[in-house]
Formats: sequence, C-alpha cells, structure tokens
Amino acid sequence: QVQLVETGGGLVQAGGSLRLSCAASGRPLMSSIGWFRQAPGKEREFVAAIKWSSGNIYYADSVKGRFTISRDNAKNTVYLQMNSLTPQDTAVYYCAGKLGVIISQQSGAYAYWGQGTQVTVSS
Repeated sequence: QVQLVETGGGLVQAGGSLRLSCAASGRPLMSSIGWFRQAPGKEREFVAAIKWSSGNIYYADSVKGRFTISRDNAKNTVYLQMNSLTPQDTAVYYCAGKLGVIISQQSGAYAYWGQGTQVTVSS
C-alpha cells in the first residue's frame, strides 16, 4: 500500500521561504512524484514534478525560478523548496505519485495522493 506524507507547510510572510517534504513508502513503486496545489475556490493546479530514476524535472511557469523540486532516493523523499513566496502561492499543497514511464502535469495521471499541507503567505 502506497503512502505519501507531506510535511513542512505553515505561515510565512511574503518574500519568505518554505520547504515541503513528501515521504513515500509502500508498493507499487512510483515512477514520478508531482506537487500540486489548490487554493480556495480554485481548481487543483500543477506545480512541479520529478522522475525518480532520471531526475527529469518540470515546473509550472508560475513557479519557475522560485521553486525547486529535488529528490533523495535513499530516503524516498521528494522536496519542494519554495522561495520568494507571494500571497498567490497560498494553497493546500499535495504530493502525488504516478506509475508508468511518462512524467505528467495532469493531476488525473497520478494514482496516489498525500493528505495535503497548508501553505499560507501573508502580505
């Protein structure tokens, strides 16, 4: 049984930083991990994704240059370093696991989801 556990959310002032962690466990093994976020009244949106084996990375345009996704294979953990945060980054952040070889920005492609962690950026 797959488990994804996010940690690291919280309240931060605009311009600040947070690092989210997504610890993965269980089987089947996932090929890639994605981060998504959902703000109140909005649809869930793609933030970033990384492939476990190759380290290939994709970012949403809205976070390029500010967010960095990385992985620690030994710890089965994926990180999302978020810098220069703005109030528009306020959302519940989810990590999600995907099977199959193709990395995706579509939430429907991800079979496994964590419980989410709240990120609030004050102005």
